[in-house]
Amino acid sequence: MPDDRLSAPRHLDQDEAPVTTPKLRVEIDPPTAATRSEASWPGLAAEVVHITASGPFKCGFSASCHLLMSVDRGTLVHGESRVQDVIVSTRRDIGRTLSFIPKGYVFHGTFLPLTLPWGGNLYIDPAMSLADPELRLDDIEFEPRLFFDEPALWTTASKILRLVEEGDDNRLYAETLTAALAIELVRFRSRGGLRPPAERGGLAEWQRRAVLEFINDNLDRNISLKELASLVRLSPNHLCRAFARAMGMPPHQYHRRQRIERAKLLLADTHRSITDVVSATGYTASSNFATAFRRVTGLSPREFRRTLL
Repeated sequence: MPDDRLSAPRHLDQDEAPVTTPKLRVEIDPPTAATRSEASWPGLAAEVVHITASGPFKCGFSASCHLLMSVDRGTLVHGESRVQDVIVSTRRDIGRTLSFIPKGYVFHGTFLPLTLPWGGNLYIDPAMSLADPELRLDDIEFEPRLFFDEPALWTTASKILRLVEEGDDNRLYAETLTAALAIELVRFRSRGGLRPPAERGGLAEWQRRAVLEFINDNLDRNISLKELASLVRLSPNHLCRAFARAMGMPPHQYHRRQRIERAKLLLADTHRSITDVVSATGYTASSNFATAFRRVTGLSPREFRRTLL
């Protein structure tokens, strides 16, 4: 994709300092699958994105800035999102969610929409000039997250995207929101929502990748802590503690969550029986599967399938 820079708002005079914009935007393939409206201010560029094609499309991103993706509404027939194989999600109901890709990480997604997604992307300069210097935004290591909920961050991002959509040229308001966005990011991270990727006592990058890939490749069977530990040359107890520190949850919880994400995707195929889904996700009894599914989604498998019809 060509080097697309986001355009500055029209209200800026030519003799004003140039805004900071990212080198690249999120790539969408095919490009005709979406329409975009764009604007930028010091330290932040934003775009509203409407997916207009009902066929499959792909997304990709890698740049020297942070990316905050906001999806206001959208459901998928199927889809998969990855951040360097460190995080994988097959979530289908992506409405009212945020995803955060820190600078230096690579994001890829493949999607087939059921309800056309609408949302936007915020490209954040780590050296944002409007942020309070005491925040030290440029020195903070963030962890990527896909499809999460954070009300304060969501509200601020939505206000920024509304400015873009409405063509509002209130620069003072936009820059106030930009500074607030930096504060909300740091606050969310400090509460554990965006943990640094390499805390002391956690997993090295190669260890985390190896464990996550193994779990996601073996969702159809029960795996042991000993198996995971042997992959990364740690004791089972050490692996359990390190995984929880790196991922914010123990291995069994991550395994269960990924099983349910896989189950959601399989349930979209109405030709597949729920018994088949139970087997494909490694559960030995339908009752156990139904209990786990409801715990995560709030719905039974049959109720979830009816929402897709």
